[in-house]
Amino acid sequence: MQLNSPITIAEANERDVDGLSALFDAYRVFYGRASDLPGAKRFVAARCAQGPTRFFVAADAGEAAGFMHLLPSFDTLAMRPMWILEDLYVDETHRKRGVGSALLRHAEAFARASGAARLSLTTAMTNQTAQRLYAAHGWERDTHFVPYHRMLP
Repeated sequence: MQLNSPITIAEANERDVDGLSALFDAYRVFYGRASDLPGAKRFVAARCAQGPTRFFVAADAGEAAGFMHLLPSFDTLAMRPMWILEDLYVDETHRKRGVGSALLRHAEAFARASGAARLSLTTAMTNQTAQRLYAAHGWERDTHFVPYHRMLP
């Protein structure tokens, strides 16, 4: 269901830190972490001020409704830049209104404008809602590579 008012997407700056931090903290809680709003605010403020990552905020009827966080990287085989969609979150009260779709369209337009070869992301195996959203926007599940992580204490 789409709203009558448009969803707007803008790159986050210092003025967005408070609203974005609340969304970022809710995102972390969604993935099982303890709420840490002061820590979220420090993290978001540093990224907005220093980069190199990019936060984008979605507004639904003028209210902060969601965000995405893009990390720059390189596709070494294509010898071109790429972006990692590290985080994407839509506030529960704004879901099913096209906010996630708007963020994905913006990510693609932003990546194309930067000359990127691709966008990549990972999501939880249990996050079926996100997987359906990504598939609906043409994202393909990787069948060639197996992700590995080495957690560091």
